[in-house]
Amino acid sequence: MFESFIDVGVIGRYFDGVNAEIECLYLGDFSPKSFKGADGAPYGGGPGMVMRPDILEAALKKVFSNYDDITKLEVIYTAPRGEILNNKLSRSIASQFIDEGKDFIFICGRYEGIDERFIEQYVDRIISIGDFVLSGGELAVMTIIDSFSRFIDGVLGNSQSSIDDSFEAGLIEGPSYTRPEIFNGVKVPDVLLSGNHKLISEFREKKKLEYTRKLRPDLMRKFEVKKGKNGEK
Repeated sequence: MFESFIDVGVIGRYFDGVNAEIECLYLGDFSPKSFKGADGAPYGGGPGMVMRPDILEAALKKVFSNYDDITKLEVIYTAPRGEILNNKLSRSIASQFIDEGKDFIFICGRYEGIDERFIEQYVDRIISIGDFVLSGGELAVMTIIDSFSRFIDGVLGNSQSSIDDSFEAGLIEGPSYTRPEIFNGVKVPDVLLSGNHKLISEFREKKKLEYTRKLRPDLMRKFEVKKGKNGEK
């Protein structure tokens, strides 16, 4: 599942083994029954299967063995009960990676999840990408990696891109336009063709407020509360 993610796009170019590397471990390699031995029926009954703590521990210790200082590692598990991923959290993870030299071990859950004892003993942080359920943690992990990588210098072609993205400063992005100047009878707003950078900046800020108010009123309320606390008009 990770092959295309690693090989394609700006994230793939960064994680090419030169700047950084993504290594995937197959849990079946740590079970005497291959993948069939990586999980077990839940104690107490119920549907689905639960990933075994001893198999996860064996895989984790394999990673630990490659490090002289495991305090430089952070183990992250993705689950609905975790803290919700947002730009602030992504920026924090990027800072840990670059400024603190942290490496991350992501546990991709499957089935009904993983044994709670493994979580209690080894997991440092639980992250959720939203209030919904996926069939596995792989997509969630790729989302987290993609999100925090955008805040690492050199990943994006233009570092301004991450600053101007939605959710920075608490607002979503406004509209974007490119060639042709007229499309199906609709012209690009004149201000964007004016060359007046001050007016263009004002137009974009106005549209951010307009789009956030219309499409994400929840964010708009938070933005207005924050502005009020800071004494802004």
